Amino acid sequence: MEILRKCTLASTWLAGLGCVLFSGFLHAAAPSLPLEHAITEAVPGALITVPPGIYRVNLLLTKAVTLAGEPGAVLDGGGKGDVIRIAASDVTVRNLTIRHSGTNLTTMDAGVFIERKARRVTVASDRFEDVLFGVYLDGSADVQVLDNRIAGIPSLRLSDRGDGIHLWNDTGVVVKGNDISGTRDGIYIYISPHNRIVGNRIHDLRYGIHYMYSNHDLIADNFTYHTQAGFALMSSDHLQVYGNRSENDISYGILLNYVTYSDFADNVIRGTTGESGMGAGIIPGAEGKGIFVYNSEFNSFHDNTIEDCPIGIHVTAGSDQNQIYGNMFADNRVQVKYVQNIAEEWSRDGAGNYWSDYVGWDLDGNGIGDVPYRPNDGVDVLLWKYPSARLLLNSPAILALRAVQRAFPVFMPPSIQDSHPLMRSPLPKRNLTYAEHY
Repeated sequence: MEILRKCTLASTWLAGLGCVLFSGFLHAAAPSLPLEHAITEAVPGALITVPPGIYRVNLLLTKAVTLAGEPGAVLDGGGKGDVIRIAASDVTVRNLTIRHSGTNLTTMDAGVFIERKARRVTVASDRFEDVLFGVYLDGSADVQVLDNRIAGIPSLRLSDRGDGIHLWNDTGVVVKGNDISGTRDGIYIYISPHNRIVGNRIHDLRYGIHYMYSNHDLIADNFTYHTQAGFALMSSDHLQVYGNRSENDISYGILLNYVTYSDFADNVIRGTTGESGMGAGIIPGAEGKGIFVYNSEFNSFHDNTIEDCPIGIHVTAGSDQNQIYGNMFADNRVQVKYVQNIAEEWSRDGAGNYWSDYVGWDLDGNGIGDVPYRPNDGVDVLLWKYPSARLLLNSPAILALRAVQRAFPVFMPPSIQDSHPLMRSPLPKRNLTYAEHY
């Protein structure tokens, strides 16, 4: 038989201290009722409803409960430690405003901290404000972080902030539908395999999605803008990077550093600015690159759109045996910056990429250019190595060097060639978002 006792604090604080609802439901009836007491008295599986009000708490959840806020329910950590620390499995935290965590990077103060013993935790539809880390996962598994809005602490220097969502040694995690801004990195994934990062909106911070030593993950349908680098993927392999969008990020749309055996498809990178701004000086000389491939091999790039960037794609430092085909390179100031000592073919099965500056022809009308596309020559390489030589760009010597290269291709340095350039921009290959398939 359900017993319901509702209490209000019209008189004294002690009147509310004994207000507890049993039979699977615990209802804190007023902001002054100690929320910690309701949590302590809850049985496993209980629903603890948090009414409107500001609760100045640092909660520790040690049993399987659901903590659900009504509109206007605010948990305030008072600027110290974690606002909520989860040390049990099968916990849900939803529909709360969670704010004012501590600011200690050493102790990793967070809005919600999930300990490694926890499994099957859900953090959903919460609003995080002025938190060092939004949600910190410390070795847990099968966690869902869904549809939260996370904002960092703007008064802190960028290097002193935490990440919106931080994974460390976690697996089976779904991070989906979150809006993240004002932190150091949006989503940071470290030594965490077999996770899904899908459908998040990340803006106004350093790296949108930052990978280190994490393999076999899906990164799909995320949208970054006004970041220093939209997707910074490092020391990882077998990533599936599908259907993401980077618009007006500053230094890079997608940055690869020692990434191998990964697939990049249907991503759109538009308008990297190359300008200094938020986080200026973090990545000196970045120049505004759509895709930067550094020391990365055996990857596939296809059906992506890279447009309106200072540099469309920059490949360097031993990045070979990558397949690049079916992409659209449109209106980039420099389509390709290729700084390597080996020649590469950028087409596959008789079809290459679309280049907006291609000046060849298609006499047989099959949609494939009749002459190869070569974006770089020896002059380009010379100017990359010696930028001051740009003063001679229109000099007779430079014009003569380019004429010699055209007449005698043997003098051309190793570079890329697209032997089958597309005459028309490729159409999108999908109708549904990847998130709907996973």
